[in-house]
Amino acid sequence: MIGILGGMSAASTQIYYRLLCELTRDRLGPKHSPELLIRSLDFAPIAAAQAAGDWDGLGRLLNREAKALQAGGAEVLLLATNTMHKLADEMTAGVGLPMVHIADATARAIRAAGLSRPGLMATAFTMEQDFYTGRLRAAGLAPVVPGAEDRAETHRIIYEELVQDVVSEPSRQSYEAIAGRLAAAGADCLILGCTEVGMLLNQGNVPVPVFDTVKIHCETALEAALT
Repeated sequence: MIGILGGMSAASTQIYYRLLCELTRDRLGPKHSPELLIRSLDFAPIAAAQAAGDWDGLGRLLNREAKALQAGGAEVLLLATNTMHKLADEMTAGVGLPMVHIADATARAIRAAGLSRPGLMATAFTMEQDFYTGRLRAAGLAPVVPGAEDRAETHRIIYEELVQDVVSEPSRQSYEAIAGRLAAAGADCLILGCTEVGMLLNQGNVPVPVFDTVKIHCETALEAALT
């Protein structure tokens, strides 16, 4: 049983559920569905705590919820957000379950494809702090992040639009332009490093290979659950 800690945002957690169902059918047969335990949190106070820098409080929250998932019968943990992996260690403290880390799974997929300079589009926290890019570098990659204005615009669209299920053509065009500038700066692929970025970008509108962290995360978690 996969325990999913989600709601950060609800839009991305819905994508996780749909994708895990599709992957399970593909792997096991059309009548199969995954065994999941989903705890979906209210994102508004979490977003406010992120903005206020209350990461200690958020760490305690994730730890409490991870323990609740374990008590409910989860055997593998999945944190359905890139940004909150900043608190992966705090989340799993005292929890006796394996957790599939989204950055590690993504790094392995990039390395397996023979690529090494991933562009990264994500929240400002993920692009600017070391908890994510540091893990990519530890895996032998050289991440490329957007310039300051592009980072701010990428972050704004996530929080003002995508987490609210708002998908607009102007924002899609902005994201396409940012992805193009990353490729021009030497990125040989692109990490959709926020679980909502895939609402606007995909392999069809990005000039370099795309690594969708949600898809990679779900594939890795399903493999862990079935082996």
